[in-house]
Amino acid sequence: MGGSGRGRKEEEGPHRSSPGVPLTFAHGAGDAGADGRHMRAAANEAFKHGGGRRAAMGLIAAVLFHVAVFELFPQMQAERLGAAVTALETIELPPEVRIPPPPEQIARPATPKVAAVEVDENVTIAPTTFESNPVENLAPPKTDVDPSARPSFIPYTLAPVLQNKKEVLTFLQRVYPPMMKSAGVGGAVVLWLYIDERGQVQRTVVAESSGFEQLDAAAEKVASKMRWSPAMNRDKKTAVWLSQAIDFSVT
Repeated sequence: MGGSGRGRKEEEGPHRSSPGVPLTFAHGAGDAGADGRHMRAAANEAFKHGGGRRAAMGLIAAVLFHVAVFELFPQMQAERLGAAVTALETIELPPEVRIPPPPEQIARPATPKVAAVEVDENVTIAPTTFESNPVENLAPPKTDVDPSARPSFIPYTLAPVLQNKKEVLTFLQRVYPPMMKSAGVGGAVVLWLYIDERGQVQRTVVAESSGFEQLDAAAEKVASKMRWSPAMNRDKKTAVWLSQAIDFSVT
């Protein structure tokens, strides 16, 4: 019995398997595929039993890595950044500009209607000749009109020039009404001057009043003291009407 027991143990020795992993013995060539499946199942079971050990080793390795990082490298601290203060400047906004509403649309004017008039194409203007309209039949020019009666245009090629300006300015201060001058009242007077062929002022007409009769009268006195060079119409002296402003102001 002892020999038979050892024989059985020796027979079972080559076929002993790891605990918890089932083994199936193949008998014959037809059982090769079944043996491969049993070997893969055994490998999966062995991998599952070793997963806990691998997880524990990975966790320990991670802890050791973080400890080494914090011990070997310097500690980092957040830098304190001061808050920047920006002063705000008050800006005065311009007043609101109100845009006026657009003007009302103006009605378009009506199109004028042109009356149809028949014009003879043969109608022409009769020619005018001296024979049909002799000079004797023309009205004679008016010779009784006095050019100095009222301001009017008299042709000239060279305008008159004032000759005694300093004397006129001195006389202007003399005839300036004292009460108006002391009160600071002034004004400008525009006069029409009729200057004859000798350059003398023969007539004055107030074109624009200063608003004060005293200043208008003083301006006419100043104009009478003016001496002008004669106006010329080509090579002949001629009388002309000239516009002249006289200003009364307190300096």
